[in-house]
Amino acid sequence: MKEAATAGDVCTRNVVVAPTSLSVDEAARLMRERHVGCVVVVEQGDGGRLPAGILTDRDIVTAVVAKDVDPKSLRVGDIMSANVAAVREHDTLYDVLSTMRSRGVRRLPVLGAHGVLAGILSQDDVLSAIAGQLQALAAVQVRERRQEAALRS
Repeated sequence: MKEAATAGDVCTRNVVVAPTSLSVDEAARLMRERHVGCVVVVEQGDGGRLPAGILTDRDIVTAVVAKDVDPKSLRVGDIMSANVAAVREHDTLYDVLSTMRSRGVRRLPVLGAHGVLAGILSQDDVLSAIAGQLQALAAVQVRERRQEAALRS
């Protein structure tokens, strides 16, 4: 029997990242160019990129646009969420959902060995994975009906 899907199975490996020193207007431009709703703020560690925070499009709207602050005057490190929730590659989707629910977040960095950034997992990624499993379950029901009909005819 196949093991439960994990964060590492479902996450996006090509993560858009930014340093804390990047200006907020440059971060917004990066998000637009890459068609993403967040950047993972990273610091360079011995083993690779270590998540220091996360900056979402909503953070920019609430901390900059709504307050009429010049985005060129702020750095990503000024408005990012520093206490970032994250999951490990081997965590199951159940663990991922639990973390999303308890922390009230829709995106989670996925950590590999030594806490190094390995990917990012969004609520949409989890929904797609679960939808695929539900389709597989529905296919079982259809097949069962066909097999029963064949036996009865």
